[in-house]
Amino acid sequence: MGRLSAQLGRQAEDRAAAFLQAQGYEILQRNFRGGRGEIDIICRKGGVIYFVEVKYRGADSWVAPAEAVSADKRRRLYQAAQVWLKKHASMDCACSFLLLTISATGTMDLIEDFLHW
Repeated sequence: MGRLSAQLGRQAEDRAAAFLQAQGYEILQRNFRGGRGEIDIICRKGGVIYFVEVKYRGADSWVAPAEAVSADKRRRLYQAAQVWLKKHASMDCACSFLLLTISATGTMDLIEDFLHW
């Protein structure tokens, strides 16, 4: 990942975290690495733990943000979530995966249960 791409990704994650907090989600952790995967944001709302993948795509992208999550990426997200849950075994609650997409225009869409946990 290039320097500019990493910077844009970090900015998108910062915007996503602020958006989630404004929607009432409590941010528990960011950029968790485990099980060969990374989870951008882990948050909680209403007794449910959410594993959030943030996808930003610029105006020149040929692929929509939601389409950019490959089967391999989904598998790695699931594995990372399993690792996080084992490390936090005292948290007995439901879990779900969210995909938060950000377009070049700044539009944000929250897709719930995108991995069908």
